[in-house]
Amino acid sequence: MRREKGGLWVAVCAAFFYPIGFLTGRQRYEGRDRLPAPGGGGALVVANHISYLDPVHTALWVHTARRMPRFLAKASLWKIPVFGKVLVASGQIPVYRESADAQNSLRDGERALAEGKIVVIYPEGTITRDPDGWPMLARTGVARLALSSLALDRDVPVIPVVHWGTREVYDHYRKRFRPLPRRDIVVRAGDPVDLSEYRGRPLDAALLREVTDLLMVRVRDLLAEVRGEPAPADFFRRGGAA
Repeated sequence: MRREKGGLWVAVCAAFFYPIGFLTGRQRYEGRDRLPAPGGGGALVVANHISYLDPVHTALWVHTARRMPRFLAKASLWKIPVFGKVLVASGQIPVYRESADAQNSLRDGERALAEGKIVVIYPEGTITRDPDGWPMLARTGVARLALSSLALDRDVPVIPVVHWGTREVYDHYRKRFRPLPRRDIVVRAGDPVDLSEYRGRPLDAALLREVTDLLMVRVRDLLAEVRGEPAPADFFRRGGAA
């Protein structure tokens, strides 16, 4: 199977990410067959976020399926010398929160999906503050992206994906980095979420909240499968999640 073309900077990122992925744990990448094959169109990957190592393993999960990931990420990352240039060159999508440019971020994501790209979003906006590592109440931008394809009568799969094990290696809030002993790092995809019942409905705040919660319930339930324990009934809430 041929690989989706990524260009020089994607190759540079791959050369950097693959060793990190190997050194930070035993990789268990599951459900990559849920992604469309190269040339088969785009997909929206909706993932939980428990560690700053997650993007490394999300990227490798997508790349080992012979696709190229496009992340929606905090715009502040584009200000980092050299790294910002890599983000631009590799086609990543900056997210401008609480600004007039916020809608542009979503439009860029919609355009990438329409062009057949794999777009990755962490709807919580940052690593979870739930003490037990379950997803927080998510922002509704993910619903806007997911529903944009329906409005244009495109069948872009919306795929729930979870990470587990990365926080055991790097826990940002506790300032712990423990690569040894090596642990299993799981990235698993579930079945695409069927959103067809929402086609044609007015895009208002209530609908965005409903679809966002539906997607995150699928993510939460998939995480419960990976963890082998029941998920909490409610999402952890923090200020500003909307």
